[in-house]
Amino acid sequence: MGVTGAPTPAETADLVVLASELARAAGDVAARMRAERVDVASTKLNANDVVTRADLAAETLLRERIAAARPHDGILGEEGARAPSSSGLTWVVDPIDGTVNYLYGLPMYSVSVAVVVGPADDLREWTPIAGAVHAPGLGRTYAAGRGLGATRDGEPIAPSATEDLASALVGTGFHYDPVLRERQGALAASLVGRVRDLRRIGSAALDLCFVAEGALDAFYEERLNPWDVAAGVLVAAEAGARVQHLPLAGELLTLAAAPGLDEALAARLGDLARDLG
Repeated sequence: MGVTGAPTPAETADLVVLASELARAAGDVAARMRAERVDVASTKLNANDVVTRADLAAETLLRERIAAARPHDGILGEEGARAPSSSGLTWVVDPIDGTVNYLYGLPMYSVSVAVVVGPADDLREWTPIAGAVHAPGLGRTYAAGRGLGATRDGEPIAPSATEDLASALVGTGFHYDPVLRERQGALAASLVGRVRDLRRIGSAALDLCFVAEGALDAFYEERLNPWDVAAGVLVAAEAGARVQHLPLAGELLTLAAAPGLDEALAARLGDLARDLG
C-alpha cells in the first residue's frame, strides 16, 4: 500500500497473516520462558499488577519484527513500545494479556496483535483493520481482517444465537484500581442473578474471542486499554458479534455480545449502575 490510506482487501489479508505470525512468535517466547522460570520485572498500578520479563521479551520481539517488516507503520505496546506512523497504520500490541494467569501457570493468557487506522490511543476513534489473538496455553489462534470475517485456526467462527439475557453466559473483568474494582464487583454481584452465570477469565482479548466463537454469549468490562481490545474487538465484530464502547458511571465500557443480546445487556448494566449510584 502507499504511504497513507486504508489498505485494500488483498493488503488487509496480508496484514492478517503477518499479525498471526507475529502473535505466534511472541507466544512462543512467552511459553518458552514460562517453562523455564517466571521472573517479575516490575509492577504498575500496584503490587498485583505485574510485568514479567516475558512481557518485555515478547514486546521487544514484536517491536523489532514490525519495524523490520513495516518500517513506516507506528507501534503502540503495553510495555512501552512507541513509534510514530507515517503510513497511517499503527500496530497495537499486548505481549501477554492475562499476565497474572501467566504468572500462576494458568493457560488463559494470550498475545494480541492488531493494526489500526486512526489515533491508536483512543479505541473510540480508530478503525481496526487486521488482528490476531494467539493463546499459547490453549494452542489456538484467532484472526480477523476488516470485511474478511474471523477465524479460529483458519476455520470460520460465529457468535451464539442466544437472545435471552437470563440464559446468557457473560464474561467480565476487574481493574487493578481498588475503587473501580470494588464498584465492578458490586455491579457483577447485581448482574449475576439476572443471567445464566458470570465468568472472569482474566484476558479481555480471549474474552472477546470467546464471544466471537460462542463460548461466551457476551462480555463487558470498564476502562480497558487499547492493547487489551484492539485485536479482540475486530475478531468479535467480524465474526458477527455486536461490539460497543459505552459510557457507564464515568467510565468507558467495552461490550461485545451475540446479536439480539447486546441491547438488553447494555440496558441492564446501565440500570444496575444507576441503582448502585
